[in-house]
Amino acid sequence: MATILCVLYDDPVGGRPAIYARDGLPHLENYPDGQTLPTPSAIDFTPGELLGSVSGELGLRRFLEDRGHALIVTSDKDGAGSEFERRLPEADVVISQPFWPAYLTAERIAKAPNLKLALTAGIGSDHVDLDAAIEHGVTVAEVTYCNSISVAEHVVMMILSLVRNYLPAHQWVLDGGWNIADCVARAYDVEGMDVGTVAAGRIGLAVLRRLAPFDVRLHYTDRHRLPAEVEQELNLTYHPDARSMAPQCDVVTINAPLHHETRNLFDDDLLASMRRGAYLINTARGLIVDRDAIVRALESGRLAGYAGDVWYPQPAPADHPWRSMPHHGMTPHISGSTLSAQARYAAGTREILEAFLSGGPIREEYLIVDGGRLAGTGAHSYSAKDGDR
Repeated sequence: MATILCVLYDDPVGGRPAIYARDGLPHLENYPDGQTLPTPSAIDFTPGELLGSVSGELGLRRFLEDRGHALIVTSDKDGAGSEFERRLPEADVVISQPFWPAYLTAERIAKAPNLKLALTAGIGSDHVDLDAAIEHGVTVAEVTYCNSISVAEHVVMMILSLVRNYLPAHQWVLDGGWNIADCVARAYDVEGMDVGTVAAGRIGLAVLRRLAPFDVRLHYTDRHRLPAEVEQELNLTYHPDARSMAPQCDVVTINAPLHHETRNLFDDDLLASMRRGAYLINTARGLIVDRDAIVRALESGRLAGYAGDVWYPQPAPADHPWRSMPHHGMTPHISGSTLSAQARYAAGTREILEAFLSGGPIREEYLIVDGGRLAGTGAHSYSAKDGDR
């Protein structure tokens, strides 16, 4: 029997929805690159339900308990007295989401003698100390591609909302006003702007494809250069690094994993090199930017706007300066947790568990660490230094 410790975010304030806004989800066969969607043997949930909160349990309880395994679900994850900390020593598997991460530090992994699998229900396993996972023989896996398009859509939404000054304009309506001049005094067209992405993997490339019809000039940087035919198709300008690209752009969107090369990348110096009035979008990881440098850049007017849904730590404390800085469009970490995405990452989580619990192989593209080394997507996206978190 295995013990699965699952950390999920809290239920809605008003309780689990009695009815949903839509009936079901569109049917998808494959991801844009041809990769198949998750293929578990079965699912015990209705796609379109709220699965990522504690009552949703990722639809796993029946599957696990019918096979004699124990499932512990909690949202209490931080601090020595948390439910997660107390139950961790007995866990064979830890499941966490990037939106409400249970930080598996080296110290915590050392206190978990039974831990064999750290499973991310979503994409991005930087809340796991990869070096410690390698040292202790813990497999790290995530549901690759499950919410990449969800995040890409969120990026485009945030770019448009900042450049068009949508959020302040909407607030005038909520407040009963009709102050057109106030609404448009910071509103521009995206057309003709230079837009660049830091990283052009699944999310970054999807952002570029969705922005191409807006008649913008597209830029990118990535440790793996895109094929020439893709660059030609989208009329992309390649830059060797973020420091050479950012000064050429009116809008920069960060779609890179957190690793030693991207940590604190957007600091005072890089922000100072950007065009005055540029916009910065970050749905990647909060630690890729310098928290206080972002505030200073907005207050000085160097940045015209900053939006994103990633913070550090998560959840962000009530006094986090990004909550009150000017000209921002921040949300909680939600871009990859739509009801559509939840159906995919819940199914992918079950697919990984089915393989793990039966002793079978986990899909190569789902792997981050396996067999005491970086593997699969982890070998492509990270380096050995990246476990130092």
